[in-house]
Amino acid sequence: MADIKRIGIITSGGDAGGLNAVIKGVAREAYAHGIESVVIPNGYAGLYNLVEMNNVVVLNAERVSRIEASLAGSEAGHSRVKISKIADPDTYQRIKDGLKKFGIDALVISGGDDTGSVVVDLGSQGIPCVHAPKTMDLDLQTYSVGGDSAINRIAEMVRDLKTTGMSHNRIMVVEVFGRYVGHTAFRGGIGAEADCILIPEIPVDFDVVYEHIKATYFARIERSDVKAGTYMIVVAEGIKNVSGEMLYDETAGVDAFGHKKLAGAGKFVKQQIEKRFKTDPAVKEFMKKVGMYAPGVYEIPEVREIMPSHLVRSGHTSAYDVNFGYRVGAAAVLLLTGGKSGNTVVDVNGKKVSYMPTSEAIKRREVDISEIALFESIGTCFGRKPRKYVCEFVEAKPPIERHL
Repeated sequence: MADIKRIGIITSGGDAGGLNAVIKGVAREAYAHGIESVVIPNGYAGLYNLVEMNNVVVLNAERVSRIEASLAGSEAGHSRVKISKIADPDTYQRIKDGLKKFGIDALVISGGDDTGSVVVDLGSQGIPCVHAPKTMDLDLQTYSVGGDSAINRIAEMVRDLKTTGMSHNRIMVVEVFGRYVGHTAFRGGIGAEADCILIPEIPVDFDVVYEHIKATYFARIERSDVKAGTYMIVVAEGIKNVSGEMLYDETAGVDAFGHKKLAGAGKFVKQQIEKRFKTDPAVKEFMKKVGMYAPGVYEIPEVREIMPSHLVRSGHTSAYDVNFGYRVGAAAVLLLTGGKSGNTVVDVNGKKVSYMPTSEAIKRREVDISEIALFESIGTCFGRKPRKYVCEFVEAKPPIERHL
């Protein structure tokens, strides 16, 4: 690859924790190699419109110092734009003209699977790119910046909601992002000690969920000296019912990449629980036994649906994601200078900078459900009849390469 004198930085798709660390990692590693870095704002929309911009922001030492790595979001901004869908036959030439106008020799692009598909697309057009993995959904083949931050936010919010749940003896249904995979719902739910976690990888049997609620929630309140208790459910937005059907908001249309917009999982779970409460005679007896029953007013336990929505990806970045963001940002520069365009950074371990072709990195990675039975054995419900955990014993030998 010819000498790189200027790198353009793009963040695309949804915002997430750790992206500002990626930007700073790119800028500072580039500076160490005598390379200038600039921001291309507003994701792929900005790349398309670059040719019409009057200037770009140069990430010199003063400008980089104003970026706070521990804040979520991105200093470079975002847009959900798929380059190949832009209604302009000269799209790629226009992009090349914009890059030429500002002397940008290569791109570091941070985003998820949709972003990565455009990285592959741009590479096929002769534009040198390296992909820094970012998605709070954690559905890429490698760890992606934003995942740990989202998991911690989910865990914190679900834990906090227990106080209001306890005050009102409510069943709390918390719907979280994740699209077609359940990584963040799973790990965030476990982190919050949720009673039930529903993920897309396991079709939900609501009769199983209901029986777990009765066994856990009823007993919890009956044991309490003040007859108080709550039951926490974390549900991923992309859950399926026992028929394997996903819950879509049919009125919301699709996004720029053709994905149906997911909505309504939490509401659907709430309705399924309420329907069973209303037809189960044991519920009335329970309500009377614990002093909650009020005829015509309060006859079944209250079920509340909560959607933290974009709060999950906002606010502050976890320390892990700051560390990872710096590593992959810096490593992206090293891949470019090493002539390894078209790849996704996997990680940096000691002297090893690992990577894989972006076309491979963006293949969907789902939750390994063989692990689920371990958590079922200690009491967590996953919307199916609990299964026995079958394990294999493997002796680990040093060195163990795992970052904190």
